Amino acid sequence: MNKLAIIGGSGLTQITGLEIIEEKAIETQWGKPSAPITVGKFNTQDVFFLPRHGDPHLIPPHKINYRANIAALYDIGATHIIGVNAVGGITTDMTPCRIVIPDQLIDYTHGRIDTFHESNLSEVVHIDFTYPYSISLREQLLQTANQTNIDVASKAIYGVTQGPRLETAAEIKRLEQDGCDIVGMTSMPEASLARELGTEYVCCALVVNWAAGKTSEVITMEIIEQNLSQGMSQIITLLGALLDNFE
Repeated sequence: MNKLAIIGGSGLTQITGLEIIEEKAIETQWGKPSAPITVGKFNTQDVFFLPRHGDPHLIPPHKINYRANIAALYDIGATHIIGVNAVGGITTDMTPCRIVIPDQLIDYTHGRIDTFHESNLSEVVHIDFTYPYSISLREQLLQTANQTNIDVASKAIYGVTQGPRLETAAEIKRLEQDGCDIVGMTSMPEASLARELGTEYVCCALVVNWAAGKTSEVITMEIIEQNLSQGMSQIITLLGALLDNFE
């Protein structure tokens, strides 16, 4: 039986409307996940929830134990994962408060432990990562958005940077030249680790600011928090509608 997990990013440490059944503190061979996993029901459907940055939001992107997070969700029975990410908009149609379901990524991170297969191996493991996000789960999410009249960008390249600082204008220019539409700090190695375990994984991103150099405005947490507050309700509506028909 398929089970859906949601990994909440900035602005989504809790889900309004989630009926909490229990919280499970799980220890994996890779350590502890960011927080106990909430087991609950949302719109009558079973769902797991894990805040990526902890609850409260205290773990910076480069310090997240991505292996423990993905392994814990796998161990508890999650077959599908939606990672919710706050991102910056680079290209002109990636406006603040836009929901984006990216289909590709470019990984600019460094020093993050990004595989389960690095020691005590009987063979070297290579995963096919041509399409980093689950094609079938992306399609379900896009169909749900269409059915609920929620406007989403159905294609985008996510440039994943190291953080925790925001990027320079020159770095954003380089990302745009590379083809990136949005920029964030947390989709890798989350996506590749899920692929290693055979878990269906997609990203549901919310644009919370224009990336550096795209406007004359200084990027402030006040702007980001305003856009998070405005846009996250739409994401929760989208996730709820998906769960209504999730099998």
